[in-house]
Formats: sequence, structure tokens, C-alpha cells
Amino acid sequence: MTEKHIQKMKGIVVSTKMAKTIVVEVTRLKKHPKYRKFMKVTKRYKTHNENAGISVGDNVTIVSTHPISKDKRWRVLEEKV
Repeated sequence: MTEKHIQKMKGIVVSTKMAKTIVVEVTRLKKHPKYRKFMKVTKRYKTHNENAGISVGDNVTIVSTHPISKDKRWRVLEEKV
């Protein structure tokens, strides 16, 4: 079985106020098309989380998955404190 475009990202948990959902903030570097300078781009992803051991400030790795709800397309792969 082949894996279809599974993306992995690392980020920091910024919210755990929802049931089975956490908000992960991912910061990456993007090159400006004209000036060729790198810029920090930050984006927040709603992520499915079954275990309750994750808290705000933890580093996590998230992977893409099938749509779980209207906004959730990611799930937690592993937690790093």
C-alpha cells in the first residue's frame, strides 16, 4: 500500500480548550519571490488529539489525515516535551 501525500509538520501547542482538539502553531521560513529574503510565516492548525496528556507549550509532530470535521485535517503523531 502506498502513502498518498502524507505531510508532517512540527509545531507548538497554543490551545487545548476544545474536547479532543488542540491548536498547533507551525512556523516556517518562506522565501520572498522578488527579494529572495526569507520571512517567517506562522499558521495555526486544528489537530485531532485523543490523549489528554498534551498541554500548552508542548512541541508536537502532526500529520495530515482524512477530514475529521469541518476544520480538522491533522492528527497528532508524537509528543515531545
